[in-house]
Amino acid sequence: MIRAFWIGLICGFIVLLISFSPTLAQKEKVPPPKPKAPPAERIDEGVCFGCHSEIEALKTKGKHAKAVSCTGCHSDVKAHLEDTGKKPLSRLDLENCGSCHKEQYQTYMAVNLKSRAKLEKSTTTSRSPTFDKLMFPHGFTKEHAEPRSHAFMLIDQLIVDRAYGGRFQLKDWTYIDKAGKLWDIVADTGKELPQTAKAGNTVCLTCKTSDHVLKWAYLGDPNPAAPLKRGGNPEAVEMAKNHLQNPMGCIHCHDPHAGKPRVIRDALIEAAVGRGEGTYPYDPEKSKETTIEKIVFKRDGKDFRAIGILNKPDSNLMCAQCHVEYNCNPGLNPQTGAAIGMDSRLTNYYPWVNVFDLQKRYESIGFKDFRHGVTGAALTKIQHPEVETYWGSKHERAGVECKDCHMPKVKVKGKPYTYHGQRSARYILKDTCVRCHPKWTVEEAEYQVDAVQNYIRGKMRKAEFWLGELINAFIRAKDLGVSEDILNEARKEHDRAHILWEWWTAENSDGFHNPEAARRSLAESMNASQKGIEILNKAIGQKVAAK
Repeated sequence: MIRAFWIGLICGFIVLLISFSPTLAQKEKVPPPKPKAPPAERIDEGVCFGCHSEIEALKTKGKHAKAVSCTGCHSDVKAHLEDTGKKPLSRLDLENCGSCHKEQYQTYMAVNLKSRAKLEKSTTTSRSPTFDKLMFPHGFTKEHAEPRSHAFMLIDQLIVDRAYGGRFQLKDWTYIDKAGKLWDIVADTGKELPQTAKAGNTVCLTCKTSDHVLKWAYLGDPNPAAPLKRGGNPEAVEMAKNHLQNPMGCIHCHDPHAGKPRVIRDALIEAAVGRGEGTYPYDPEKSKETTIEKIVFKRDGKDFRAIGILNKPDSNLMCAQCHVEYNCNPGLNPQTGAAIGMDSRLTNYYPWVNVFDLQKRYESIGFKDFRHGVTGAALTKIQHPEVETYWGSKHERAGVECKDCHMPKVKVKGKPYTYHGQRSARYILKDTCVRCHPKWTVEEAEYQVDAVQNYIRGKMRKAEFWLGELINAFIRAKDLGVSEDILNEARKEHDRAHILWEWWTAENSDGFHNPEAARRSLAESMNASQKGIEILNKAIGQKVAAK
């Protein structure tokens, strides 16, 4: 009797505890815990500057001059000062910056549950229903999903079916909404899965993380001082497993020494500064207003890596580190047919042009990504050209920047700060569209966005249809033995039609960033496809008549 009483009492107490425990839904509403800064060693920074003159020039004039010491971001500094062969450890995790910039860190890491995960672009109800036919046999046909926020960018790169043969998987499917350290969430199964590809490489990863920044020479060139370089799948796997942990961090866009806006993406620095094309290639005046100062760091007396310090904040440029069309993989020379491997700098290259000039730019450098499996045309695999799409648009000309629509200023307890969750404006219309268009309600703003995107999606589908018809015409022409001269003439139209279409399925605004350019480009894509069909049908008709 007494034993039963105590058992019942204990069980009742456990039930009571459970009833007061937060549910998973409740936990999801709670922002990540505030990170704590590690205790810092005390050192004389002047000693550090004796060797690191580039750092001195940045730090002594920047916002962090007095507020942050060298030991705030670097540990084991005393041991390094006693023996320079012992390298200090640099804290590259977001938590370190988050110890001071709490709101920015917490919004960066917060999960937007309305932005769906694993949303495949190439399905009958999605953005690009005939994508697999049009891109065959490129690795992107294995999985081409809609992007999530920056907190997931490294995780999603590892687990996508097109990148590493399926060997990297979430530790459990319930981890799909977990943002944080890569290897706390992802496991290496060591096993490859069917219907996957191994298209990932080290250049891909330089946009997904900042962890490489001290181990990667300029443009990924081989360097004895750098453990990382441009490389294919084996090198990318090694890079991920042994050197990466954090998603793209604060230091991608904010110089930790000067506290100034910056870029670290070497291919952007090379395009804008190295090739002299400027920060806004189609707007010389704006290029003069917004500049990048290339700062080269040396190691063992030789040039090692570079960063670009902006003369003023410009989120269009900071976002251009990743949200652009860039080449990050091996390919071929369309003139000679010769393979181009990762040893070539062309595998870490920004065309830095808009959709209408892309075909010409790749022709000028002699590079194409792949040959279509049916037509044999040498084609371009376009990445995510949001910034080049935005150039010249109505909003860009009005001075609106990426941050205004995706990272707006908000307030917490009356204190303003920049929201760092990088969400689509659709999820934060009150702080974005309605802020500039105060006569609109949130519903009216969404109606405006929907109207543009619905129209452009319709044009995308039509462009896809005609590209599919062009591919079908190639099948008939090849079956009837149409000559290579005629096929090559039609392949040029395929290349043009493909670029003018695929730009918009790779670009993630469904045309909203520049609806005028989208409409023109997709119309020209349809024209090119129809011209190619006309070329082939004429030859087909002649073959049939000859029989």
